[in-house]
Amino acid sequence: MHPSATPRSVAPPALIMPRDVNVLLEQARTLWRAAGDGALRPLLKGKMLGLLCAADDSLEAILFRRAATELGARVSHILPSLTEASPEQEVLHTGRLLGRLYDAVECQGVPGPLVARLGDAAGIPIYDGLASATHPTAALAERLDPGVGPMESRRFLVQAMLLHTIG
Repeated sequence: MHPSATPRSVAPPALIMPRDVNVLLEQARTLWRAAGDGALRPLLKGKMLGLLCAADDSLEAILFRRAATELGARVSHILPSLTEASPEQEVLHTGRLLGRLYDAVECQGVPGPLVARLGDAAGIPIYDGLASATHPTAALAERLDPGVGPMESRRFLVQAMLLHTIG
């Protein structure tokens, strides 16, 4: 993990630290240039990521999966079974299990307090809607170069955050 990166558990929606904004934007620009040159490398090869969501065919799920797999990561869909009312022991057990199985987990459509509880137990980055239109990375996407389309910008920012926190 980058020394100035956000904490290991990046839930609930990790507000991007001001010192990290320029790093993320520059990384996203580098990824955009590499993709344009056909030179995007599998920087996350060997990494296993979880995608905890009800349906993995939503726009956000597709965006996350594409961003991660383009960097060489493998992504597994995990159906959510916990709720905010789940017993603490069950949440802790699930969080620890996620931490043993994955290098990071993206939660989509999971209540923020539950994401935070999982993140506390997992010991890995647990993202709260990293690929969603409401995540702080989506706002940063508007600051990329004008030649990059909005969805492409978001994808490169998701990739930059993945590299920043687990790469």
